[in-house]
Order: sequence, then C-alpha cells, then structure tokens
Amino acid sequence: MFTEKIQTKNQEVYLPILKEKQVHLFVKREDEIHPFVSGNKFRKLKYNIQEAKHQQKETILTFGGAYSNHIVATAVAGNLSGFKTIGIIRGDELANKFEEVLKKNATIREAHKNGMKLEFVSREDFRKKDTLEFIKKLQDKFGNFYLIPEGGTNDLAIKGCEEILTNEDKKFNYICAAVGTGGTLSGIINSVLNHQKVIGFPALKGGFLSDEIKKLTKQKNDWTLQNDYHFGGYAKYNNELVRFINDFKKQTNILLDPIYTAKMMFGILDLIKNNYFLPNSKILAIHTGGIQGIAGVNEKLRKRNLDLINI
Repeated sequence: MFTEKIQTKNQEVYLPILKEKQVHLFVKREDEIHPFVSGNKFRKLKYNIQEAKHQQKETILTFGGAYSNHIVATAVAGNLSGFKTIGIIRGDELANKFEEVLKKNATIREAHKNGMKLEFVSREDFRKKDTLEFIKKLQDKFGNFYLIPEGGTNDLAIKGCEEILTNEDKKFNYICAAVGTGGTLSGIINSVLNHQKVIGFPALKGGFLSDEIKKLTKQKNDWTLQNDYHFGGYAKYNNELVRFINDFKKQTNILLDPIYTAKMMFGILDLIKNNYFLPNSKILAIHTGGIQGIAGVNEKLRKRNLDLINI
C-alpha cells in the first residue's frame, strides 16, 4: 500500500448557494483511501514508512493525544507494513484506568488492536517531546526506533502531500485544505500551478502558522490562511458545527470530521456567500479524512447532552 501512487476521485457538490453564486465546488475524496490511514495521514506516512524500511528499523515511535487520528493511523500503517509501533500518549492518568479507556476510546482501542505499545506520559513530560534529552530517555527505554513527530509532519510527510494533486486538477482556480501543523498545506502549496491559489483553514487559534508554512514551502507566495473558522480552537466544536456536518452529509452524502474538514467546508461556503470567489470559479476542497475520530467526539457530545454527528 505504501509503495503505490494513489489517485483519489473529485466529487462535485451541488448546493443552492453554489448555483446562486455560479461557483463550482468539488471535494477530493482522500478520506476514501483507507478506513484508518486515510487522507493526509496516508500521504504523510507513505515516505516515512519507506524510509523506516530503508533504515532497516523494526519499530516506529510517535506522539499524540488520546483521540489522535495520527496515532491510530501510525498503528495501523505499522501493522500493515510489518513494524512494531510505540505511541507516546499525552495524559499519564489514562494508564490507571486503561481497561476503561479501551472500552470507551475507539482511537486507543484500534491502536492497541493493531499492536501499538502505548506509553502514557504526563502533560509536562509530553511538552518535552521534541527535546534531545526526552528522546534519549525513550531510546534508552525502547531501543533503536524510527521517530515520526506528533501530527506526522516532516520533510518526507510534505513530499507525500505533494502527491495529493494530479494532472486532472489543473482546471481548478482554488485549492482549499484544513490546516493543523501546516504540513499538508505546505505540500499542496509546493505542487500547485501558477494560476492556482491555495487557501488554508486553520483548526487552531493564533496566527503562528504562517511562519511555519513559510519554512516548509518552496518560495511560492500564492496562498493565504482564513483564520476565522476555528470555532474556538483545536478540537473545539459546538452545536452549530455539528448541525452543519449533519446537513452537509444529508445534502451531499459526504461526512466531514469536526476537528478539521467541517471547519474548512463551513469556511468555504461562508466565503462563497460573501462573494469572495468570482462567478465561474472552480474550487477543490481536500477531504483529509479523520472520520474514525467522530466516535470519540460523539462520546464527548453525549456527555454534554448535545446533538450527535450522524455517522
């Protein structure tokens, strides 16, 4: 799977606002690559898996929160590719109730099912994850491993994300993607053509991402970030966003995730309503997956007596 060049389909979306504003919107269905290693997770892991094999490593180690799509994708990808995997998970209190966590948390359960060794660390220690001292402690404990950073973004991840767009995507004027660490958007920026503009929709508050993306891209300037659609910050969502997800699924048969792609799509449609795009513009929105995380989100919504996302 990780040696293949995978091309995904573009699905046109038909909504009244698109007809009214004479704008064409398509969704690139990267979410259909694999149930767990989908979207940008597959793209980010592809060349890292190849490099781990090249280095003859037997183990892949990475970091993430208890509901991290990256954690479960790494566990499944490692299992499919013959690697042992280790996940360093934020929150040492989870270790004390591991059996309960396995029952309630679909992400941790799937990672565990795929053989990932889960190491729960304190939030204080987790903040040290990029330091040489902390990594040395992990090497002393777990031996020689191939390290993938939290979220999966590194040079090889960006190389993988540069393969999202294909020759068939030349017709689009705008390429839109959700932004977490900036790796996916950077790969897209590196691969767009001169007539195309890239729009990123950060899932996090704060304007720090621009500088990160500038470091990761090849001097291409035709991109922008829309910072008004984060719904309060990373992993924040409300009834309005949940209703939007359910309505969009009902109208298009495309399920969005509340952490990334729903915020992007909400933003795109809001910009269309406000005449951001000229008539006859062709927009391609990248569906970066993350659907498996909805079960965990619904668990939190249920506790708060809020509307659930219809899977």
